[in-house]
Amino acid sequence: MNVTALSREDLVSEMLAPLLPTFAAGALRVSDADLSAPPSPESLLARRLSVARELLLRDLREQMHKGPVMTSPQILRDWLRLYCAGLEHEVFLVLYLDANHRLIEPQELFRGTLTQTSVYPRELVKGALARNAAALAVAHNHPSGQAEPSRADEFLTQTLKSTLSLVDVRIIDHFVVAGDQVVSFAERGLI
Repeated sequence: MNVTALSREDLVSEMLAPLLPTFAAGALRVSDADLSAPPSPESLLARRLSVARELLLRDLREQMHKGPVMTSPQILRDWLRLYCAGLEHEVFLVLYLDANHRLIEPQELFRGTLTQTSVYPRELVKGALARNAAALAVAHNHPSGQAEPSRADEFLTQTLKSTLSLVDVRIIDHFVVAGDQVVSFAERGLI
């Protein structure tokens, strides 16, 4: 089951549920789902970690809705690290921001291979205009574990910056995520 489709209440219930079968009055509680082979402790733990990850992502995203994203860049970095954790392929993320740089909506816009993702500036323009975004922060991951931006990453950033400026949308930062490292183009003077 996809945890992103669950309500917050369902996620919390799953977090608080016992990992092992419970016994009531000396009898094992059995539901229809339990009639098949019992899940392994590893799959139960993986499910619990997936639920915890989803709760954290939602809480961090909610914090980014409340105020300017770059006022607390650690929240954004934590969200990016958590979102990209364990991905074995590149993704390109867009965070659509309002005029006060509060999060409107994050979106995984493109998905690629182990070493590259194709990014189409036209799609960023369409998404920004559809959401009435004044600015964007973009990010992508490097599954290789090396957070250093490539020349292609720098060229893409400049292309996106000039394309989006035609419709009065600014790119405030581009992040590269690799494991627990997050590199900011703005901090390096590349934006």
